[in-house]
Amino acid sequence: MSSVSTTRVLSQSFGAQEGTALRLKQAALVVVGIAILAICAKIRVPMWPVPITMGTFGVLALGAAYGARLGLVTILGYMVIGMLGFDVFAGSSAETNGIAYMMGGTGGYLVGYVLATAVLGVLAARGWDRSFGWMALALLIGNVVIYVPGLAWLGTLYGWDKPILEWGLTPFLVGDVIKLALAAMLLPTLWKLTGKARG
Repeated sequence: MSSVSTTRVLSQSFGAQEGTALRLKQAALVVVGIAILAICAKIRVPMWPVPITMGTFGVLALGAAYGARLGLVTILGYMVIGMLGFDVFAGSSAETNGIAYMMGGTGGYLVGYVLATAVLGVLAARGWDRSFGWMALALLIGNVVIYVPGLAWLGTLYGWDKPILEWGLTPFLVGDVIKLALAAMLLPTLWKLTGKARG
């Protein structure tokens, strides 16, 4: 495996590459990306000890596929839509949404989503999304970036004397391993398909 620097991510490997057509492609990708994030957030797969939600899968995969700049525009657009009260987060609902929801226990994880999107975009631009091993490492780093502010906010909000790790980390590790494996296979596979399609 190699981490040789590149300047291309998956979203840059197809379609328009300059001018107005590129801007239109990027705008379309942002809209599609926000929709994907909202859909992934609402997918719940039965699993022990807690159901798997696909929100982190969507965030990390999108960050790698879009790159840091386009990924950040997309994830921030997603956050703004959630802030406006739309039911786009895993735990939000018609009754619990908007800024009040975002400032609750999930707030730190949402900050982590933004940071992880940028990190995955940077690593993908270095070619880490081209192979299973490097992509798995990138996703592991991304997961850490999500959990650090998530757990820090839980501790700040509820007190460090509470079982913060039991609330916000350990129940989700089994699901995270499964999602990590899926995303680590997805991006290199898409790159191979793109390569075959081009030639």
